[in-house]
Amino acid sequence: MNRIKRMSGLLLGLMLSVLTVSPVLAASLQEGLEHLAERDFDAISTGVSLIAASGDEQAATLLKELQQGELYRDKSSDQIVRIVAEVDGGYRVAPVTDSSAGYEVNKRGLRKVRINNSLRSQIRSALAELELRHPDADIRKRAVGELLGQLDADSTALLTRLQAQEPDAGVREAMATALALGQLQGDDPEAQREAIKTLAGSLEPQVRNALLRVRDQSQDTELVAAADKALALIEEKARLYGFAETLFFGLSLGSVLVLAAIGLAITFGVMGVINMAHGELIMLGAYTTYVIQLLMPDQIGLSLFVAIPAAFLVSALVGIAIERGVIRFLYGRPLETLLATFGISLVLQQTVRSIFSPLNRSVATPEWMSGSLEINPLLSLTLNRLYIILFCLIVFALLFMVLRRTRLGLQVRAVSQNRAMARAMGVRSEWVDAMTFGLGSGIAGVAGVALSQLTNVGPNLGQAYIIDSFMVVVFGGVGNLWGTLVAGMSLGVANKVLEPYAGAVLAKILVLVFIILFIQKRPRGLFPQKGRAAEG
Repeated sequence: MNRIKRMSGLLLGLMLSVLTVSPVLAASLQEGLEHLAERDFDAISTGVSLIAASGDEQAATLLKELQQGELYRDKSSDQIVRIVAEVDGGYRVAPVTDSSAGYEVNKRGLRKVRINNSLRSQIRSALAELELRHPDADIRKRAVGELLGQLDADSTALLTRLQAQEPDAGVREAMATALALGQLQGDDPEAQREAIKTLAGSLEPQVRNALLRVRDQSQDTELVAAADKALALIEEKARLYGFAETLFFGLSLGSVLVLAAIGLAITFGVMGVINMAHGELIMLGAYTTYVIQLLMPDQIGLSLFVAIPAAFLVSALVGIAIERGVIRFLYGRPLETLLATFGISLVLQQTVRSIFSPLNRSVATPEWMSGSLEINPLLSLTLNRLYIILFCLIVFALLFMVLRRTRLGLQVRAVSQNRAMARAMGVRSEWVDAMTFGLGSGIAGVAGVALSQLTNVGPNLGQAYIIDSFMVVVFGGVGNLWGTLVAGMSLGVANKVLEPYAGAVLAKILVLVFIILFIQKRPRGLFPQKGRAAEG
């Protein structure tokens, strides 16, 4: 009798689901809530069917709350309510149909809407159907994914029916995979062979596990051979997407190296200065990001955009001060310049420790940079690294345009190629040196903004990237932007490709050995500089 009543409730729900007139839908939802207020499980089952079939936007929320035991019947009014807050001697509740009409009741005035295992199963099916009929294709696809390996007779019939009506190719493919997985878990060898043909190459973990079970447990040699062939195709795809993921991580590391090295490439290429304080200029950019977030705690996303020009200005001004105060007196004396900038790096580190303490600081990541972009079950791209790759390319393009399309860029190129001739033509080389050092330092500050989204901000942040920055500059060619881009990306990818086989430390050593051997053959790097830098 109970089964008949539940089936009648479901049939009633399906009939109501085709109706689209809003008053009818509202009446269906209200009638369903009235059934939930009854004590009889069969009446509640009918209520679940009516709510699911109502088409109301609240239906999924109500069913989830019912499933989690969060719906109550107010004994005095017989209406379904949810608890808003706990108050002295009772609760503040609100009707599920009108959350603004809250009121207080005694604890004894409420009775939880209770459900049994049969109702839980019905609610799960109803929620699945609601999501499978959702207008958003991504939600429908996710709902199919949740059913993988858990199909029963009802859900199989539902998926089969909806697959014929599904307009989205991706969702249809997911439905076909779910249905084939259900067939594979059955007992019909012919159906299992057909299912394996459909599942061959699928990247879903449940599919791989099911194929492994068939291969290890089946006595049918033909079925085992088919499962082996399907698993081989899956493994081949897994290797391909694993390499794609490694390449992505390599490009993200390369982007960080490019951002850290590109400012150094400019100053080193134009002035021949080995700036050991370059890492600390990166650190200043990261701390600027931290301070901006402290000033804008409620606008984390906007603070990152504010931090980019702020970090550029802070690091650029510090860089100009270093050049005007120290470096300009040491041109032509590389050893003294190296020692002086190393001392400046220690001063900057201690200054930061005195202001912010030696402890690392955490910079919040905006919501739009959080999470990942899922390409398939085996490949997902983290958004923060993806944005840093794009950010690196944008910074590179802007810097390239500045050096190629502006008066400052023309003068920088003139001084880098032949300082004496540039001065003879009226170029103020001292001013160009200061602006170039400021530009390179500002780019280092911008690199600090990017690094703050990948790691904690601390006084030693820049020390981790100074050696890598010099490797990128030397490998790419001193003072050449394209060389810096190619070298940074190449070294980043090489590091990530070698790490699974050699480990992180040995991978860095191997890359360093490669660079040493490379510069034996090409001392000027991949893209050698012309003019004065080449002569040096």
